[in-house]
Amino acid sequence: MARIAIFGAGYVGLVTGACFADLGHEVVIRDVLPERIERLRNGEVPIYEPGLDDVLARNRERIAFTLDVREAVQGADFLYVAVGTPPTYAGDADLSAVWTVVDELPDDARATIVMKSTVPVGTGEKVRAALDARGLEAIGYVSNPEFTAEGTAVRDFMEPDRVVIGAFDEADGDAVEALHAGIDAPVVRADVNSAEMIKLTANAFLVTRISFINEIANVCELVGADVTSVAEGIGLDHRLGPHFLRAGIGWGGSCFPKDSLALKQLAANSGYHFHLMNAVIEVNELQKRRVVQKLQRHLGGLRGKRVALLGLAFKPNTDDMREAPSLVLASRLIAEGAEVRGWDPIARPDLQGVELCDSPLEAVTGTDAAVIVTEWQELLDFPSEEARQAMRHPLIIDGRNLLDARAVRALGFAYEGVGRTVSPLDVFPETSERDPETSE
Repeated sequence: MARIAIFGAGYVGLVTGACFADLGHEVVIRDVLPERIERLRNGEVPIYEPGLDDVLARNRERIAFTLDVREAVQGADFLYVAVGTPPTYAGDADLSAVWTVVDELPDDARATIVMKSTVPVGTGEKVRAALDARGLEAIGYVSNPEFTAEGTAVRDFMEPDRVVIGAFDEADGDAVEALHAGIDAPVVRADVNSAEMIKLTANAFLVTRISFINEIANVCELVGADVTSVAEGIGLDHRLGPHFLRAGIGWGGSCFPKDSLALKQLAANSGYHFHLMNAVIEVNELQKRRVVQKLQRHLGGLRGKRVALLGLAFKPNTDDMREAPSLVLASRLIAEGAEVRGWDPIARPDLQGVELCDSPLEAVTGTDAAVIVTEWQELLDFPSEEARQAMRHPLIIDGRNLLDARAVRALGFAYEGVGRTVSPLDVFPETSERDPETSE
């Protein structure tokens, strides 16, 4: 078994370290935040990721945490880089944390660097050149991009669709492949540039599918079709598949926004205008704002209106607020003069101007509308007689098409989803001329 040093104790670093320890390797995780390392040493997990606390707990004897670079590198066979690469103001990936790791390596280091962070194509070549310039030819370099999704990251690592390995030296690639012994998955061997491109392309294609179905949803609203039926119909085509064809208010998180922007900028910096990716990003930005338009269509001006945002994290089963659609919605609603309340079972962000509540019922009491922003399963039971009576206006905007429209309307709510059949007469139930039992 190998000794693996992980640089970065965030979502990717912690999951990578914990899972490698679960495979029997000795792991040391290094981070620059003293409070994070202290919490980890005390057995606390600083992020919410289902199953991660259990994996860390049962491997405590094989995992160490440190702030010291030399302690992490000493005796290590592999140096996994799992630091953040957020977008710069220009849209390029900020590689300052990556270069800090490389620059801090001691001159006597002999391990193999394994890049887990998502980086632009060509990063590996630049790191290789920098190492050679320092006389560190003995340090190998391998690209091993991550494909874990928050909320299912532990399972995604242990049961991946594939393991991608790009290496300058085949022996280094073989060594990294051997680390994954015990994981049953296809291994894709490639050159370093191609491995880096695989990661960016995978995320680019996923967000393209999401933005595409959201565009179809917007057309469905205009022509009287239901996007849920449309998505089911096309998803059964074996050439397409059903994944990432759920219409809603758009994508967010730590990966999709920055990776799509990074790929667009990579293309632009290389002399190519990526028309499709530009459109995909624009559709996503507009999709979030369509919720405000739906509210205005039902309520008129929003000044003085009370709106509850149900779900704040960018997706369920995480507390991650990075690029969460709720941030845009809250900002736009406040700018329109609305009073905003928020509820989430896990995330407790400090959102200026948003009153956080402990339950969905508390959040909607006295409000003019409730917006489902994150598809937490807890919200399936939210529509009830008690909730309808508590609201000033029983209006639900279902930004994730989570609920059964017919059942919700039968309970006396005005309901509007994304890309689902809606009539100009489908307003508040007490003024509607339609039979809720026959509404779609």
